[in-house]
Amino acid sequence: MIKHIIHDQVAQVLTSLGLSQQREFIVEVPNNPDNGEFSTNAAMVLAKENKTSPKKLAEALLKELKKNKYYKSVEIAGPGFINFRLSTSLFQHMLWDVYKLGLDFGNSDFGQQEKVLLEFVSANPTGPLNIVSARAAAYGDTLYRVMKKVGFDPAREFYINDAGNQVDILAESLELRLRELHGENIGEFPYEAYHGEYVKHLAHKLNAAEGVRVFMMPEKERNERLKEFALSELLEMQRLSLERFDVTFEGWVSERTLRGEGVVEEVLSYLTEADCTYEKEDAVWFASTKFGDDKDRVLMKSDGSITYFVPDLAYHLTKIQRGFTKLIDVFGPDHHGYVPRLKAAFRALNYDEDMLEIVFLQQVNLYESGEKVKMSKRAGKIVTMDDLINVVGKDAARYFFIARKANAHLNFDLELALQKNNDNPVYYCQYAHARICSIIRKAKKDRIYPRAFKQELCLKLTKPDELALIRKLTELPGLLETIAEYREPHRLATYTEELCGLYHRFYNKYQVVSLKSRELSKARLLLSEAVKNALAICLDLMGISAPEKM
Repeated sequence: MIKHIIHDQVAQVLTSLGLSQQREFIVEVPNNPDNGEFSTNAAMVLAKENKTSPKKLAEALLKELKKNKYYKSVEIAGPGFINFRLSTSLFQHMLWDVYKLGLDFGNSDFGQQEKVLLEFVSANPTGPLNIVSARAAAYGDTLYRVMKKVGFDPAREFYINDAGNQVDILAESLELRLRELHGENIGEFPYEAYHGEYVKHLAHKLNAAEGVRVFMMPEKERNERLKEFALSELLEMQRLSLERFDVTFEGWVSERTLRGEGVVEEVLSYLTEADCTYEKEDAVWFASTKFGDDKDRVLMKSDGSITYFVPDLAYHLTKIQRGFTKLIDVFGPDHHGYVPRLKAAFRALNYDEDMLEIVFLQQVNLYESGEKVKMSKRAGKIVTMDDLINVVGKDAARYFFIARKANAHLNFDLELALQKNNDNPVYYCQYAHARICSIIRKAKKDRIYPRAFKQELCLKLTKPDELALIRKLTELPGLLETIAEYREPHRLATYTEELCGLYHRFYNKYQVVSLKSRELSKARLLLSEAVKNALAICLDLMGISAPEKM
């Protein structure tokens, strides 16, 4: 907000002086604090079009800007930079703006309603969601919420990988468990099968519904019934887990459905028409090396079956056909090799490859009592999203996943997440919100809380700790735009902790509610209300509750 204010005021001065401003200038925070709190390159950027030197243009701007009460000092530095030091009155003015906006603080049209499709989680429907999927869910959903707040038109989508070999193995695993229930000795359970207890649960459920009728079906029909049942049950399980994690999707797209709609054949036809396929060894290949890939890719095998790349490409093309201009996929670290071939296909079909953006999330290591928990989905040794929610709760789980940068490995400390003290960052942040709510209740009880706050109260806030809080508040709108632009939700967790730290320090140093200083109390209550709203905004964007009592 401060950057915008300074930028607008410089632009107004340029207009009042009748000067041209066709080129865009910036306002930024200098690397060296000795150069002021903010700096602009306006004089240097606009000097040439105004047929003057940067120094002379800076001097003309300086003369007018010095009249502004919001600046403690305005100085020229180097070849024509203008440096600003801010006055207390600017922060007092901005606090009132922040307070008036309430929970709308931070809303903007930065995204210009660009249609963005966020695809994340998209786990194979062969088992319950694990903690890696939980990290993807927290990341993708938080990014969605932030993008929506700053003016994008985002949507969330889950791609269901319900075709291929892993689904066949799932059906075989279910059949073996079902035969066990009916007393058959199946010997050692196959290594490649799914060993989790959830497969036994599925077998019991299917047996209760259909009994031995499944075994009376012809083999092909039986396999389809087993697939259909397992996929339906597991997908519903995943939906419910995501709902518990406060994550919903506007779209669920099935690979099997895509294959049945003929979209896959269309893709093969498009690539053939683009003259970028060829036949070798009875297989159909995509000449992806022509478009930047490190090797050509098989599209259709010699037995007539297609590779997984074809329906995935078809799915991405449907995104474009639905009007999305930015496609953001959140993948695990084992998908790096997938990107070049997908981008190559975009280039081959004359789509803008920059429409497609891939975010790679690093792995999650779960620690309990200082020991790393070993996990394996196929062996049945998994920690599910539900397990984690049951142990530490949705709020702590989401916060810990969001707080770490996407491309960094995450060591999730269960013991820390369970602590009810300030060492636990999510507790620390929620407690700040609850503390302010408690202060407000006390003020209302003591009849100090006003029916309506007045702007003049802001003038009473002059202490360094008060001004530091206001300055931190004013950073939020720009931060949200940065998070949306660079896809970095972890910055929101960092900001929230910093804001809480400033408020806790302010609270420990000053008495907020005092019967002896009613007007000052009202001013500090106004500041507290603004901080409470900012915390509620931040926590909500992270999908975390903002408790009023703890």
